[in-house]
Amino acid sequence: MFQLASKTAIITGGGSGIGKAISTLFARQGAMVFVLDLDEKGAAETVREIQATGGKAAFKTCNVSDLTQVQEVVNSIGPVDILVNNAGIAQVGNVETTSPADFDKICAVNVKGVYHLLHAVIPVMKDRGGVILNLSSVAATVGIPDRFAYSMSKGAVVGMTLSVAKDYLAHRIRCNCISPGRVHTPFVDGFIASNYPGREAEIFDKLSKTQPIGRMGEPGEIAFLALYLCSDEASFITGCDYPIDGGFIRLNN
Repeated sequence: MFQLASKTAIITGGGSGIGKAISTLFARQGAMVFVLDLDEKGAAETVREIQATGGKAAFKTCNVSDLTQVQEVVNSIGPVDILVNNAGIAQVGNVETTSPADFDKICAVNVKGVYHLLHAVIPVMKDRGGVILNLSSVAATVGIPDRFAYSMSKGAVVGMTLSVAKDYLAHRIRCNCISPGRVHTPFVDGFIASNYPGREAEIFDKLSKTQPIGRMGEPGEIAFLALYLCSDEASFITGCDYPIDGGFIRLNN
């Protein structure tokens, strides 16, 4: 079950964290994985680890906020069966403290970056069918303090997911999204260190306990859900948003 042999997958932000976990798992299940990332060093390391265990992978340096660059990369890959829109950035601030530059940066990566990949990949998929998985967040569903622009961007991802799922039913393209709660990645460690210097352990513990299950998720746990939704076993699922959050949305009251 859950085999991806003969499938070609594009995974954005595959150089670290959740994207790396998805890339390595999909390759283990037989997919040819193309890791797209601005972090060439991280992407190369993901590919090296995949190839060291007999998997098939390559990386493409790509800025998802640049449509021309995205289109060139997708054209160089050829037919695509799976697209995972994972690349994203965070931003701290409410509507008053979020500057226009901050807002534009979030939109460029988290919203337009997803749009750019959809715009480039869907024409390639239309004649063969395919699967698209977008990474949203619990922030799209519940209010999280000081995450104004980030929450906006992840709500947009859910909206794009539903629209694509509806518009491309006749082309056998399925589109779903995952909404993780807090997941322990190098990004989280770096985010805490840069925003709360000297309080890293305190903030990590505080953020961990916001999940009713009592801890952050692990990237591999998100990857397993991604594998199911991108596999043929999930062929009856489209237009859905799946929280994977340790009970954050439903049990945090």
